[in-house]
Amino acid sequence: MDTTTSVSSPRIVETDYLSFLINYAVDQNFSVAVWRLPNDNTKHLILSREHELLKPDAALEELPTGFIFAPFDTAGDRIFLKADFSFSFTDDTLKPPTTTLETASATWLQSKLGGIKRAKARHYAQEHTAGNPEKDAYIALVAKGIAEIEQGVFEKVVPSRSKSVDLPLDFDVVTSFLKLCHANPNALISFVSSPETGSWLGATPELLVNVEDGTTFKTIALAGTQPYREGMNLKAVAWTQKDIEEQALVERYIISCFKRIRLREYDEHGPKTVVAGNVLHLKSEFTVDMQATDFLQLGTIMLQLLHPTSAVCGMPLNPAVDFLRKYEGYDRQFYAGFLGPVNFKNNIHIFVNLRCAQLMETKAILYAGAGVTIDSVPEQEWEETEIKMNTLLNVISPTKNA
Repeated sequence: MDTTTSVSSPRIVETDYLSFLINYAVDQNFSVAVWRLPNDNTKHLILSREHELLKPDAALEELPTGFIFAPFDTAGDRIFLKADFSFSFTDDTLKPPTTTLETASATWLQSKLGGIKRAKARHYAQEHTAGNPEKDAYIALVAKGIAEIEQGVFEKVVPSRSKSVDLPLDFDVVTSFLKLCHANPNALISFVSSPETGSWLGATPELLVNVEDGTTFKTIALAGTQPYREGMNLKAVAWTQKDIEEQALVERYIISCFKRIRLREYDEHGPKTVVAGNVLHLKSEFTVDMQATDFLQLGTIMLQLLHPTSAVCGMPLNPAVDFLRKYEGYDRQFYAGFLGPVNFKNNIHIFVNLRCAQLMETKAILYAGAGVTIDSVPEQEWEETEIKMNTLLNVISPTKNA
């Protein structure tokens, strides 16, 4: 009589897969990108054996499936992670493959399942000093920006700051990523880790370039900030003249880019009040039929024209950039750059890298900026950066914001 008892294997869930694949990437010196698009329950992960450096004029439409990660500085290298392996997750588990790449990736993963384990590995950047961490220094920077606006140097400037916080001993990338997904349904949630860039975690609401099926182009104007409280009636939210004008400046910047390429046929909707995690913004959407207008590489063209947007730099662009280089006092690195999946299931989704943190071995560096106009109050701009930093702080080190 057979007395053996069959014991079913424990179910492998989403967190196990994500942890294993991130750990594998670090062990093999691969790059990894994990993301979830706004208002979507599906998470995606790609592994890239070796990153590529793109020229600034590289055509997005001609790239293979992958993920782009670019710094704020337009002269910096744009890093492209070609998808050598690709996975999608929903309902807490691995989705059945829908592409040839996913099918091959699933077969490869099946051979590795015996080694699945929870892990906390990631690529570390060298520890470095945060910029403008002190309140007085940032308030003085904002005041300097207002003075330049009063002198007619520019209409708007977006000074930023960063600050370093200790990571808790039990910090886990996957747990933090999933918490960000839950807390920020309207944002692109991302974790990007490579030997060259270190590791970055973010929750950005600002779409820069979206191309659907090679036929429809979208971008948005997003500006104005105030705290969001659960249950608020968005239709009843009041905005200050400063916020309304700041958002209008971003709109005009996008329209000016259309005019530069003589694109006249576009749809504009908004502005309307939207929720982005713990804050509210004003948002307008622009849509272009790429086939009807015969702009089949509009994604590439507009990426060149839009970055850096007036929402993260200022307007006019050149004097605002000069001001930031002279007075901001630190390297933004990938903060206020751009990132997102490229030619992934026939779509391009590139976002401005806002509400982000660079993860070190024991610390995280948080980044945030505030749009400064003639009506700005320096103390209030400081408070705006604190609110924005809380998007990440509430997740990666909640005791810091208790």
